[in-house]
Amino acid sequence: MNAHNPSTYDRDLIGYGEHPPHTQWPHKHRLAVQFVLNIEEGGENCVLHGDDASEAFLAELAGISPWHNQRHMSVESIYEYGSRVGVWRILNLFRERQIPITLFTVGMAAQRNPAVIERALKDNHEICSHGYRWWDYAQVPLEIEREHISRAIEAIFAITGEKPKGWYTGRTSVHTRKLVAEHGGFLYDADHYNDDLPFWTYPISPQKPHLVVPYTLLNNDMRFCSPFGFRSAHDFFSYIKDHFDTLYQESLHTPKMMSVGLHPRLIGQPGRIKGLTQLLDYILSFNDIWLCRRIDIAQHWIKNHQPSPKL
Repeated sequence: MNAHNPSTYDRDLIGYGEHPPHTQWPHKHRLAVQFVLNIEEGGENCVLHGDDASEAFLAELAGISPWHNQRHMSVESIYEYGSRVGVWRILNLFRERQIPITLFTVGMAAQRNPAVIERALKDNHEICSHGYRWWDYAQVPLEIEREHISRAIEAIFAITGEKPKGWYTGRTSVHTRKLVAEHGGFLYDADHYNDDLPFWTYPISPQKPHLVVPYTLLNNDMRFCSPFGFRSAHDFFSYIKDHFDTLYQESLHTPKMMSVGLHPRLIGQPGRIKGLTQLLDYILSFNDIWLCRRIDIAQHWIKNHQPSPKL
């Protein structure tokens, strides 16, 4: 394989290089900050859902592994805290501060708790698809993944009356982006972590550009579940504040975007929500920050940064 031939190496290690595009966010804001709330509870692995094992991801139990052919009652209840309590604590916080966010919404989770989606719509939040199941799709057959894309859209449409314009699987297969682009109807997907700005890809053909609005696994409360991650609300606030401060300084010359990922069962805990509260109040103390939804960023990019022809 020729390591320098992009036609035979399906990765882009260069990106914008030392000359990122100088976007102009609305109202001349320097930095676009975007919060995501992941709605997964009720769509995770569970034998009650027809799965052959219990969930083991982001469940905050030491040494956890899937229990095959049986329920894991502790894991189920940990997830239930998010949908019963944590999600409302978080939505109330964003409502009080009038900050619009994006909900990465698992289709089956939305079907089991539509009141959350209905509340989010009242608060002008974006409902982005997070797949039909909260699964790792790396080993899922292509046809099932394709079917789940359609089912995810149908689940959201049934509650909101609109099809989602954004997509995020999270744990993707090598086919995911192409399947999403082939299905059509999306303005963007968020299944990359490799940049501080949106960028165009060509998963189907050089004539069909597809926008990626990158997400983050670092500015993310999932690090509460990591042995090298957050231990307290202060850790969460301190790390993400440092990230914000760096991008804010850099954005004096080149405007940037910043994502923060949240989960109801994680940051929604009483001992952690203070870190998010401090972060929001800190960011709100600046008057040149664009607090927005991912769909807003995508629409801005499509309008102001048309893709270059791919040769």
